[in-house]
Amino acid sequence: MNGRLVPGRPIPPHELAEFLAEAFSGLGRPNEHWVVIVPDDSRTVPMRQVFEAGCLHLLPRVRKLTFLVALGTHPAMTNEQLDRHFGPSWRRPDISLVQHEWRNPNALVTLGSISAAEVEDISGGLLTESVPIGIHRLAIDADRILIVNPVFPHEVAGFSGGHKYFFPGISGPEIVGTTHWLGALITNPKVNGHRDTPVRALIERAASMVPTARQGLAFVMKGTSPMGVFCGQVNEAWSAAVELSAETNIVWQKRPYDLVLSLAPPMYRDLWTAGKCMYKLEPVVANGGRLIIRAPHIASVSATHGAWIRSVGYHTRDYFLTRDRQFRDVPRAVLAHSTHVKGIGRCRNGRESPRIDVSLATGIPESVCAEINLSYTCLAASDPSDYAGRESEGVLVVPDAGEMLHRLSDGSVPDIDRL
Repeated sequence: MNGRLVPGRPIPPHELAEFLAEAFSGLGRPNEHWVVIVPDDSRTVPMRQVFEAGCLHLLPRVRKLTFLVALGTHPAMTNEQLDRHFGPSWRRPDISLVQHEWRNPNALVTLGSISAAEVEDISGGLLTESVPIGIHRLAIDADRILIVNPVFPHEVAGFSGGHKYFFPGISGPEIVGTTHWLGALITNPKVNGHRDTPVRALIERAASMVPTARQGLAFVMKGTSPMGVFCGQVNEAWSAAVELSAETNIVWQKRPYDLVLSLAPPMYRDLWTAGKCMYKLEPVVANGGRLIIRAPHIASVSATHGAWIRSVGYHTRDYFLTRDRQFRDVPRAVLAHSTHVKGIGRCRNGRESPRIDVSLATGIPESVCAEINLSYTCLAASDPSDYAGRESEGVLVVPDAGEMLHRLSDGSVPDIDRL
């Protein structure tokens, strides 16, 4: 399984079908159990077409075919959501479809640990702790794994995809907390859209502990259109996809904006996922500026982590660092999400000073916004038509936000040390 399709234009379904048929050709043996690790519907990828190609070309040649949805800590998809994501054929009796259960110890197996000394070395001294490496047991039970992974700029790892679909995609909670908190310590502007990051190095170290043979099928998307697809050894396919993603999924802005209206697409069903509408735009909001996440369809902070977030609220990284004892028992993935949404800022003499103001124009009530320490904007006051075409005034409107990273063309990023 080796090859690439990068035509320099969107790839139509018939060309993708031909490429997938060739990519799957020769794969699989009658005695093998193949596990195909795939994203949930909060990531854009031609999942239905990949699923159908796997059933058509791989299923007849193997003993068993299982699709494992890499939920990370996202809630399980409903049957209706699975229908939209995979098509109704996911119900067919000759394949298995499993959703990751990060909190179910019976679904996990521990591979060992990364030592505190090694974590300290990888993190550049930001963390000194050993990390148990747990993963879904299907990754060990399988004879071979295929990782289907869209590659986008990412706030924790730098770029998504590759072995990130192991950790945190199908991992235990410990490595989730460690990787996310490490990314938060470095800060989103310094991580997002950077290929080689300490978090990626930690992910790769954990992936080296997985003994199962695997291959990668990496996509680069622009909107709903595939712009490139790469297959082969996981890291080789991922690396090639990163190069194209950096060209395709980063928008270079000539100036920072005082107001950014970030329009969340329907695939983000809560603020936990819609936080990407902040992460991908934080670098182009001016100091003292404002970013509004507009999502009329979102009424929940998080289906999985809502109680923790309601308790903790949204704060800058330094707020948590100066209150280590207070938040010691809070899952660090929650703390990381909190500071990523709030953005970078300072906390001096107990007073928090965020660099920008983050406001919600959603179905989340104003009282809840106040409770979680975010600003509130009513939907009527955030009508995109009132803000469109005002770039010269320092106003930017971004439709379907969350996957395209916006950065300044001079290469600079917001930096806590310069606040």
